[in-house]
Amino acid sequence: IFWKNLSPNGGGLPSGPILSAIEKEFGTFDDFKAKISAATVGIQGSGWGWLGLNPENKRLQICTCANQDPLQATAGLTPLLGIDVWEHAYYLQYKNVRPEYVKNIWDIVNWEDVTVRYEHALSA
Repeated sequence: IFWKNLSPNGGGLPSGPILSAIEKEFGTFDDFKAKISAATVGIQGSGWGWLGLNPENKRLQICTCANQDPLQATAGLTPLLGIDVWEHAYYLQYKNVRPEYVKNIWDIVNWEDVTVRYEHALSA
């Protein structure tokens, strides 16, 4: 999921149903980015920040998982967007400055992939 969630042509604002769902759940896209970024930067040690869909109520949720713990098995959410904060994901370019890495990852998020995952999860 991580590599498909990223694209050199990514970034910007999502559109369509995923943007509507983000705004419904978190207020604005910037509010969403701030919340998921803060949660992800705040992970102690290694792990993942996630945007997931709750299959029971079909609502988006932000969640973090330590280490390699899978989102679906640990939180029951369907993964839509994952931000890897294991140091191997960013150390060569960002050293230990995780907040800068998380800030810049938004420039390469592949919203088309996230949208497809969202639409598929809604219909499951």
